[in-house]
Amino acid sequence: MRSMTGFGKAQAQTNQVTIDIEIKTVNQRFLDIQFRMPRILNEAEHRLRNATKNHLARGRVDVFITVTERAQHAKEVMIDWETITAIVEEAEQESERRFGVPIAKQALVQSLIMQDQFFVLHEQPIEEDQFLPVVLATFDEALLAVAASRQQEGLLLKKIMQEQKAALASTLEQLRGFYQTYEQEYQERLTKKIIERLDQEADEARLLTEIALLIERGDIHEELDRLTVHLLKLDQLLAKTEPVGRELDFLIQEMNREVNTIGSKSAVIEIKNEVVQLKTILEKMREQVQNVE
Repeated sequence: MRSMTGFGKAQAQTNQVTIDIEIKTVNQRFLDIQFRMPRILNEAEHRLRNATKNHLARGRVDVFITVTERAQHAKEVMIDWETITAIVEEAEQESERRFGVPIAKQALVQSLIMQDQFFVLHEQPIEEDQFLPVVLATFDEALLAVAASRQQEGLLLKKIMQEQKAALASTLEQLRGFYQTYEQEYQERLTKKIIERLDQEADEARLLTEIALLIERGDIHEELDRLTVHLLKLDQLLAKTEPVGRELDFLIQEMNREVNTIGSKSAVIEIKNEVVQLKTILEKMREQVQNVE
């Protein structure tokens, strides 16, 4: 049994970049994967998503991938010499025509090439195929760390739920023992009360039928038996290694229904008290189950 709460991280380096990956998971009804990573990895998202599904079945999964350059890329400078040449030639001709003096071409060229609109810096981009295999391997490493974290948390949840199951079984056994004694005493008191009210010898067959009907209305043997079967099923689910969160959630709901039925059938204060105890334990179990994968 595994929890849906976990954390894992991994780091790797290439000649060009450092890759940092962190994965955080919390409880969620279904598997919800959210990526925060550089745009250069957008095309790899499908592969990363499938890798996550291979390791995790349920939960909110937040993936953080950071790619940091280890060194400055080589930059290529491109100067717009054609435009500069045209400007210099035009300036030279107009200077001669308007002022009769030659223009200082060297100073003009120097001033032009310092202006942003006449040159462009091109950085050599990081090629995805050079580091993508490293990203995928690092991502798998982080996923394994998350899975181990969820497994460890799941063992703690399992221990807590086993303790709660033991408390549930103990309370259920007390309720069963009390009800058996109460049922016998109730039948005797009910028989005596009916005979006293009739103040005459009652027809035994009719008397037994009436008593049986009254007792049946408050009979909880069936609910107690079903709760016992549910406890056996709970043991089986807690022993499984595959995801059982949904099954556990459904089982707790079914057990809660049986307990509610017992409470509605009986007005005896002792039984009501035991019902409150059972519902309290089941609510604690339900809270734990919300975190089970």
